[in-house]
Amino acid sequence: MTDTSSLSKAQPRAVALFISDLHLQAGLPRTTQAFFDFLTQRAAFAEHLYLLGDIFEYWAGDDDLDTPYNRAIADALRRLSDRGVQLFWIAGNRDFLVGASFAEAAGLTILDDPHVIRLAGRDITLAHGDAQCTDDTAYMAFRAQVRQAAWQQQFLTMPLAQRKAIIEGVRQNSKDANKEKSYEIMDVNADAIRNLYDSTGTQTLIHGHTHRPALHAVEAGGRTLLRYVLPDWEYDVEPARGGWISLTQDGVLHRFDATGMELE
Repeated sequence: MTDTSSLSKAQPRAVALFISDLHLQAGLPRTTQAFFDFLTQRAAFAEHLYLLGDIFEYWAGDDDLDTPYNRAIADALRRLSDRGVQLFWIAGNRDFLVGASFAEAAGLTILDDPHVIRLAGRDITLAHGDAQCTDDTAYMAFRAQVRQAAWQQQFLTMPLAQRKAIIEGVRQNSKDANKEKSYEIMDVNADAIRNLYDSTGTQTLIHGHTHRPALHAVEAGGRTLLRYVLPDWEYDVEPARGGWISLTQDGVLHRFDATGMELE
């Protein structure tokens, strides 16, 4: 990410920024640096930052917070929070074990999925997006299991090294399984998305998870339903992938790519 701090200062102050699916890990140094640059050059000039899941490639539990890499991420978020930016977190399918200790260290608030915000005259539903991938029945069964409090409590009693080994095995199995799945199965289900609009009473949804950045508009019952899909990040490849969504004070949502260029 190029240094755009001077441009950021010239832009109208953002009410909120939204990111997801960074999959941060020590093995991706350029992606990590792009995240740090985003915090100092973009998020520092916003009022709110919403992190909508899979910020980490995986999270084995808050007792892994003192790993130098994880601590550096938490410290960077804390510096942003200390500047007065309000930080909010929705769990992804990779980092749903983030808990109170990490939240305190990073200076952020953990939200339920989905969550409705009311900012700049708009009502917006936020979600990670995996709960709406209902066509992937195998994943939905796995998700139902690991999101149970009893399962998480039992898992977190295991030694950290054992948990990491289990997670690595699950990640590899997931990669192998996804090779056999169609893109349609791994995308959100239209009925699940419609149910989300109906249950929240909103007309705008922002989510990640699918790694298919787009703006979808559907006419339904005299309403225009907008669905903004966030991109995943990887700056350690060419061309780089990444980007974010900004909500400005006039109530307009703006999409940006990995270079900071606004998308139409």
